[in-house]
Amino acid sequence: MADQSYDVIIIGSGAAGLTAAINLAQDKKVLVLAKGALDGGSTNWAQGGIAAVLDGGDSFENHVEDTMVAGAGLNDRATVEFVVSEAPVAIERLARLGVPFNADENGGQEFGERWHLTREGGHSHRRIVHVDDATGAAVQRALTAAAQANPNITLVTDMVAIDLITSRHGERFSGDGHVWGVYAFNKRTSHVEALLGRATILATGGAGRTYLFSTAPRGATGDGIAMAWRAGARVSNMEMNQFHPTCLYNLEVKNFLITEAMRGEGGKLKLPPGVPGGGKRFMDRFDKRGELAPRDIVARAIDHEIKRLGLDYVHLDISHKPREFILEHFPTIYARLIDLDIDITKEPIPVVPAQHYTCGGVVIDLDGRTDLPGLYAAGEVTESGLHGANRLASNSLLECLVFGEAAANHIHAHWEELPSPPPIRAWDESRVTDSDEEVIVQHNWKEIRRFMWDYVGIVRSTKRLERAKHRIDLLAQEVDEYYGNFRVTPDLIELRNLLEVSRLIVRSALKRKESRGLHYTIDYPDMLPEAEDTILVP
Repeated sequence: MADQSYDVIIIGSGAAGLTAAINLAQDKKVLVLAKGALDGGSTNWAQGGIAAVLDGGDSFENHVEDTMVAGAGLNDRATVEFVVSEAPVAIERLARLGVPFNADENGGQEFGERWHLTREGGHSHRRIVHVDDATGAAVQRALTAAAQANPNITLVTDMVAIDLITSRHGERFSGDGHVWGVYAFNKRTSHVEALLGRATILATGGAGRTYLFSTAPRGATGDGIAMAWRAGARVSNMEMNQFHPTCLYNLEVKNFLITEAMRGEGGKLKLPPGVPGGGKRFMDRFDKRGELAPRDIVARAIDHEIKRLGLDYVHLDISHKPREFILEHFPTIYARLIDLDIDITKEPIPVVPAQHYTCGGVVIDLDGRTDLPGLYAAGEVTESGLHGANRLASNSLLECLVFGEAAANHIHAHWEELPSPPPIRAWDESRVTDSDEEVIVQHNWKEIRRFMWDYVGIVRSTKRLERAKHRIDLLAQEVDEYYGNFRVTPDLIELRNLLEVSRLIVRSALKRKESRGLHYTIDYPDMLPEAEDTILVP
């Protein structure tokens, strides 16, 4: 990496980052940074599919309304309409890149008829295009292959972003907050590098690892949200953390997701044997939509039954379906669970809720622009207005595809307005030393995840939130001391970001004096008449 200056710097190598890179690389030199492996982010883990209106009996208006209902009215309708209208074209582009979406079982040949569509919770129609039960992996492979084949795209792994480079890092301070790239820790050399570009795109994903139980990959530590906040960008709705209702309950495997599509194809939630109502369904007591209610409702119902009956888990059962049907629709889940001696064709799956998606994030507009000149963002790192108070199933990859392209389009259209980076100060590595207390970093990481799970989880109260805030304030002093006096390491960088994001989540939760969507508090159980975003300003 002798040349540290590019046209555009993209932080993140999932669906959002690679979509932007492929669109920009027509005539721009693009650097894509991955914290670990190129496929180490959440895109590669996505099971269910991508929502798009592809069936003649469906409509954009239906998809918009389903999204608004799931989001409890907190969504921005203009954003929802924009994303929904772009969905079919985004699917077509992926197909052209070689994503092998499951074919329509009836052999349809026309657009919108050639792919098999499934239905998931909160959707009024079948509109989920998928690749078996491993759609994200197929999308990741196709986008990665396209990026690797493009000579204008440089892909670099094992780069841990530390902070955005802004005007205050220049040799002459300008004070306009312009973003020129990023300081990143190179895990191969153990040194920090300054990577510069005329535009920077955050595609770093969410903050799932803020919580003890999460379906997110190891690297989902809220890096982009924390960096943007420190640089001066607004964040919004950080209290809205989605808990997926059905994560495998297993003492050895802590983050294996059981896709929403299993309930869409007939899977039933039941109480386990040995308790009152054991072996029977319970969702109808909570919502007339049963297992197909939005995720916040299903997750709270499961949480309620677990606490009411003192359970460790509930059951998700699809064994009443034919064996051939199960193997065809859920081959990945079947293979993974059979290794754990669970045969889903014959027995139910033990499941619990787990943190799954960060619905809040960095505020962006329809062009993917943040508050800071030169800084764009796309995907789970953002609060675009699409998800509102609760993300509708399979709208996540869709958001990545649409806003990844939108950011690229805006950069193309306004390229001449983006000045070249000024002289930037190198990272000072001389003033700090190595720490011999790495165990403290690991201990603090675990403490954050535990108290966030206990106090800022599915059901909240003001007292629990204040307890979490108190612990964050104490830890912040310790982490600031470590960061100021010791050489940075990947673990310390992530711990700093986890703490920052935890603080934003708790601040946002304390500001919302109602229960709406994913934010449920026993102190304010009712929903206010008007939906308002929780916006934090640095």
